Amino acid sequence: MTAVVHPAVPARRRTTRATTWWGRAWTRAVEESAYAERDLVAARSLSRSGHLGGITTDTGRFVAAVEDGAGLWTVSGTLPVLDPAARASLVEAVAAEAGRIASLLAGDLPHALVEHAEEAGVELLPYGGELATECTCAAWVDPCVHGLAVLHQLTWLIEADPFVLLQLRGLPRDDLLAELHAGAGDDEPDGTDDLDTGLDAALRAAALLRLLDEDDQPVDHLF
Repeated sequence: MTAVVHPAVPARRRTTRATTWWGRAWTRAVEESAYAERDLVAARSLSRSGHLGGITTDTGRFVAAVEDGAGLWTVSGTLPVLDPAARASLVEAVAAEAGRIASLLAGDLPHALVEHAEEAGVELLPYGGELATECTCAAWVDPCVHGLAVLHQLTWLIEADPFVLLQLRGLPRDDLLAELHAGAGDDEPDGTDDLDTGLDAALRAAALLRLLDEDDQPVDHLF
């Protein structure tokens, strides 16, 4: 699997609260994992300080550097990956409706998809006990303030791109797309072209949305 290095987040003056339903679910898990409310308050402030390096995410794990007044620390963390049966069930849930992969590619995590997966026994969103972190600082609690700060920033990444969550659960974007193609080929030998067309349209839509977010990029040729 290929790790993804996400750019460091500049300092922010205001508290950035989760705005999506899955972001709020992740935030609840972070709050459940904390030892004390004062740790959460300090972590929220640290997450906005601009003193965290870019977070690297990979299958089932993440790592980031965190600086505070006492030094520079390394936070690493894990999230349990889906076993093969759960992974297959999640792929089936995505494939159950054509619009679900398009939604994911556009940065949305359909609530119906997560509910469908849960009915099949797949818990995509974590609970507090699943968010395990380690830090090179001397704190005796886990997660420490540095770990909680990284988990808070992960909220922002997951809200912007649900594939970050899928990658942490062991199903990166490229693997999901490959398995959808493979499933279409196995189940409907004559239906692969339809899936290809749908995926291509979704990819084009996602690319267009990214271009529209970049004011200096000309997009006239896309219309």
